[in-house]
Amino acid sequence: MCLVQRLPRRSPGGAGSAVRRRRSDFEALGSTLTPASTPIGDAWILASDEEAVRTEPDTAAPARLLPSGDAYYLLWAADREILVPDVMRRAELWTTRVWPGALLVAGEIVGTWRRSAAEVSIHVWGRLSRAEREAVEAEAMSLPLGLISPISVHWT
Repeated sequence: MCLVQRLPRRSPGGAGSAVRRRRSDFEALGSTLTPASTPIGDAWILASDEEAVRTEPDTAAPARLLPSGDAYYLLWAADREILVPDVMRRAELWTTRVWPGALLVAGEIVGTWRRSAAEVSIHVWGRLSRAEREAVEAEAMSLPLGLISPISVHWT
């Protein structure tokens, strides 16, 4: 699926030719796009994706540990607000240094994780149910780290 945000009227930093080229490319898409409203403003999606966007999503996995820089949350600027509305939490996920991994529970980012050798450290932003914690631990245990030494999970 493709989501296209509004293009700036003028380029920040004076690279006007790049903006003109993007605007031209955008306009060339013409009727293949349809307007869409998102929590962070108006955008466009491919018209061929509209049905998929309107379809109820499948049940999310109970827990996933997304690696640092995973394409799911490789976002910039206002797009990050869609996944992590809280500004303080966004600063924890998208740091100025090496990003931690994102912890997904039931399809929502609820914390971060890091690993050192076979030790997995998990930092949650709120309370998880017992079943959710067990799902997170099962996901951590499934990582291919057990070849090094037994995996240990630490909650912070």
